[in-house]
Amino acid sequence: MSPLPTPRGPHHRRSHAVWDASLEPLSVVASGDEVEVVAQEASGGQLRPDSTADELLALDMTSLNPAVGPFAVEGARPEDALVVDVLSIGLDTWGWTALIPGFGLLADDFPEPYLRTSAVDSTPGGGGVQLLPDVVLPLSPMVGTLGVAPPEPGPHPVIPPTRWGGNLDVRDVGPGARVVLPVGVEGALFSLGDVHAVMGDGEVCGTGVETSAVVRVRLTVAPGRAPRSPVVITDRQSLRLETTVATTGVGPDLMEGARDAVRQAVDLLVEERGTSREDAYLLLSLAADLRVSEVVDAPNWVVTCHVPRRLLAGWPHV
Repeated sequence: MSPLPTPRGPHHRRSHAVWDASLEPLSVVASGDEVEVVAQEASGGQLRPDSTADELLALDMTSLNPAVGPFAVEGARPEDALVVDVLSIGLDTWGWTALIPGFGLLADDFPEPYLRTSAVDSTPGGGGVQLLPDVVLPLSPMVGTLGVAPPEPGPHPVIPPTRWGGNLDVRDVGPGARVVLPVGVEGALFSLGDVHAVMGDGEVCGTGVETSAVVRVRLTVAPGRAPRSPVVITDRQSLRLETTVATTGVGPDLMEGARDAVRQAVDLLVEERGTSREDAYLLLSLAADLRVSEVVDAPNWVVTCHVPRRLLAGWPHV
């Protein structure tokens, strides 16, 4: 396995774990400039390829999701938009996916720490992500965290996201995507991090395949065009081009519906593949897509969890 790709030109590594308008810019760039960063995986170096699940209990949670930056963009002012074009993502050769106690959609169902490290092969014609001995997932690199400094006095945690961006975890923010952010302060103060080799919509267990990466973006100011909250434009097909089995959660609470849909999908994977419940949950966070399918038929709404059919081949057995 090879190390991280070699950055093409000037690049940046310095990261921070909070959003704060008082942070000194790492660099000042002109509108339309390209920026290249070396982003650490989401633990910020606390986990390694040989780490064990016990190390999850010792994680410094305030240091998770380090973001590289901030970058001040000349001419960016409140009421402007910052247009971020994701040009390329070069992945490391390994990543991790974990159940962190107290974190994730089914945190109450999975209280114990659990960790899987994966080989990530992004060479041309490479094998993708080897999560389990019998499961290889196609690469779908994306940037989980990108945003600008909020105008409110800081510091503010990177998690959760806000209207200024942050840990958005939108699966479509990969190479070719454009993200339009409202500018909150002079210079915008843009940062990014939390790269995934692959992740499903919803990131249900709380982690994707967390990996380090070399990311190149273009930053452009659109005067007076600030959206209310981040807007994502992508040239990816936003729905996976494969057949799926979609479990459902039906009821008056969307969060409970989401949990019900994922629990049923966990049960199906355990039954059909013989995997542990923990591995089934991790697999759903990477390969399944959680969607709100219906919000008009009061009093009940429908959430669906779309599992690739190839992971449940033969079901139902009729």
